[in-house]
Amino acid sequence: MAVYHKEFDVVIIGAGHAGIEAALAAAKLGCEVLVLTINLDRIGAMSCNPAIGGLAKGHLVKEIDALGGEMAKAIDQTGIQFRKLNTRKGPAVRATRAQADRWRYQDYMKKRLENAPRVTVKQATVDRILVKDRRVYGVETSIGEIFHTKAVVVTTGTFLKGLIHIGFKNFPAGRMGDPPSNKLSDCLKELGFEIGRLKTGTCPRLDGRTIDYSKLEVQWGDVPPPLFSYENQGKRPPLPQVPCYITYTNEKTHEIIRAAVDRSPLFTGIIKGVGARYCPSIEDKVFRFADRARHQIFLEPEGLDTVEVYPNGISTSLPIDVQWAMVRSIKGLEHAEILRPGYAIEYDYVNPIQLKHSLETKEIAGLFLAGQINGTSGYEEAAAQGLVAGINAAHYVQQKEPFTLDRSQAYIGVLIDDLVTKGTNEPYRMFTSRAEYRLLLREDNADLRLTELGYKIGLVSEERYGLFLQKKKTIEKVLQELKKIKLRPDEINPLLLRLGSAPIKQSQSLFDLLKRPEIPLEEIKKVFSFLDRLPDDILQQIEIETKYAGYVTRQQQEIERFRRWESMLLPEDLNYWEIPGLSTEIREKLTRVKPRSLGQALRISGVTPAAIAAIQIYLKKRGWRPVRQEN
Repeated sequence: MAVYHKEFDVVIIGAGHAGIEAALAAAKLGCEVLVLTINLDRIGAMSCNPAIGGLAKGHLVKEIDALGGEMAKAIDQTGIQFRKLNTRKGPAVRATRAQADRWRYQDYMKKRLENAPRVTVKQATVDRILVKDRRVYGVETSIGEIFHTKAVVVTTGTFLKGLIHIGFKNFPAGRMGDPPSNKLSDCLKELGFEIGRLKTGTCPRLDGRTIDYSKLEVQWGDVPPPLFSYENQGKRPPLPQVPCYITYTNEKTHEIIRAAVDRSPLFTGIIKGVGARYCPSIEDKVFRFADRARHQIFLEPEGLDTVEVYPNGISTSLPIDVQWAMVRSIKGLEHAEILRPGYAIEYDYVNPIQLKHSLETKEIAGLFLAGQINGTSGYEEAAAQGLVAGINAAHYVQQKEPFTLDRSQAYIGVLIDDLVTKGTNEPYRMFTSRAEYRLLLREDNADLRLTELGYKIGLVSEERYGLFLQKKKTIEKVLQELKKIKLRPDEINPLLLRLGSAPIKQSQSLFDLLKRPEIPLEEIKKVFSFLDRLPDDILQQIEIETKYAGYVTRQQQEIERFRRWESMLLPEDLNYWEIPGLSTEIREKLTRVKPRSLGQALRISGVTPAAIAAIQIYLKKRGWRPVRQEN
């Protein structure tokens, strides 16, 4: 054994999307951080599709940025197509998505991590987490190096006992080209963690020179490109913007897949892990949606300096000869060459029900888990967890209170609360439908919701905080001005009639008139020049705040009720087996989850309002007084 000469405050295991955010956050907060990764050349690698954001995922990226994280800045610098999704729907479900130059994104993150103050990066495979008296004190690598530390953040992605499947061929790997981490999974099991098995997959990569684009539907990004970071609003991306293309599977494709079902590791039981229900492989889609005549495929360029194309929509683990036939049955891909085969990968994960909202494990002090090890899928979900885990690892070392977000504050809060309250037995993916208060948790207002918190933590700079305060003040001032401006019928009725809106009979405020869905702010700007001088992001806030004022008020009232329940914090050592009136099933669930509040207890599947009442009665008899926990 060789003990390294320096002790670190925080050790991060893994340098994917979660590990990078965790390391940068902890270092920014003053900790000496060591990042250990199996392959230094794959820091920040996009193992699956070359894209960031999308429905609900874009919300997470904006929240990461508002709190002071890195992902939004990285994609803004390396994006080659930006689009706003769901633009015809309400503001709650609009989201940004960007295609990345995969290699430039990876290079950006590698440079950012390696050059960050107080961050040391080393190539190593961690075999053991060293624990004494249920508290972390170090890690041991496969070659016998020991690094002492006060806190450890595990962000291993798909590497824990990773097993790749291509047809009946399978081999150990964390991803294609990288070895798995086997002993660390055993170590976690020995420490008492419940380990499960999940599966995910990726598409074959195609040679773009062999694709007939003339047969395909072209899809360009938006003009101007909608960037992610609030620091980049109004700017243009530095890289050239390129199109994607759309094609579809067909009946011949489906026949090829159905004929190969006896050679599929997914359908023959070779793959034991549970796959993502919301992102199924193409063979899964063909059988689950047998009535569908075709499935859409997005041909996404992997970068500006490569011929590789990612056919998003045909993730598969079928044998390579079937992949050849399947790909060449698709319009525009009749002569396409596969550069890298698609594959499925099985890997171990830790049931996240064993975590606190800070992402620290309940049983081992100073040990934090983030990313796919917690049962999630997606770069964005991983990065969001990494940021929270990195903040809390630093707070743990510095003996500060944990930083947590609740369901009314952020999608990050929804994500983590879902994981630690309900656990998961399939890869968890974020959706807008998971957020009860999604009208208030929009992409466009993530900075207004979270920048203050990021500044208080220490991740948001003084300069950025000053700009945020200026924006917030401007929005408040304009809204007040709109309420003050009263318009007589003769002043506004001609415009109302032209827009097909009912005329007014007495004076009304401009704010009330703007509430009408048929009156766009764009028309009001033509009349009131002070609005014309405002930036687009502020105008967007003004329009949403006016048009959805009634809905926002109702949702704020719902949040107040939610927070009353969340404020009722439960004793950490509460013995549910002593509480009369609870069923055995409910006692078992409460004991396992150890909810921090009555609100969280209510969200545990099977815990009834009657059970909550029984807990309240029991505690009140013992002098319990709930106290609100603040961030």
